[in-house]
Amino acid sequence: MAKWVRMSPRKARLVTQHIRGRSVPEARTVLAFTQRAAAREIEKVLRSAVANAEANHGLIGDKLVVAAAYVDEGPVMKRWRARARGRVARIKRPTCHITIKLVPGPEGALAPPPPPPAPEPEEAEAVVEEAPDATEEEAPAGEVEPDEQPEPATEAEAEAEPAAQAEPEEKPKPRRRTRKKEEEADS
Repeated sequence: MAKWVRMSPRKARLVTQHIRGRSVPEARTVLAFTQRAAAREIEKVLRSAVANAEANHGLIGDKLVVAAAYVDEGPVMKRWRARARGRVARIKRPTCHITIKLVPGPEGALAPPPPPPAPEPEEAEAVVEEAPDATEEEAPAGEVEPDEQPEPATEAEAEAEPAAQAEPEEKPKPRRRTRKKEEEADS
């Protein structure tokens, strides 16, 4: 369904008459060779209906038939055009709602069911031990890796350790001398 399409419903109905009752491939061909502007809009609705049937209902798009194709009137937008001697002329901008309904064709449009999943091969129950990689080198016993910290032995060491790990205080930066102070210092 396409709503509020900016064209006259009377002109769009002329095109929908051509595809009613036809198969989807045949309707697409008719719309492709129809000269009217409504054919493009109706072709978009047909394409959307086929995609919905395939995605939501598991049907095959080329085996569907257009069961119903109709155009309803939408709201009419009223505009005005200035005319001679201060008069106005009314302009009507009609809109329409296009609807297309599809059904499975006589040969059936149901998609074949998907094949059952293949059985998985049985895994061997043998446990494979992982050998240490030759590329990884273990640290000697005396060295400690950066991410591993030794635990302190006593409480006093535990309290002192965070203070030792704290960042050193930054020294205050020397004050910049202004031009006046430099002139006073020079004289």
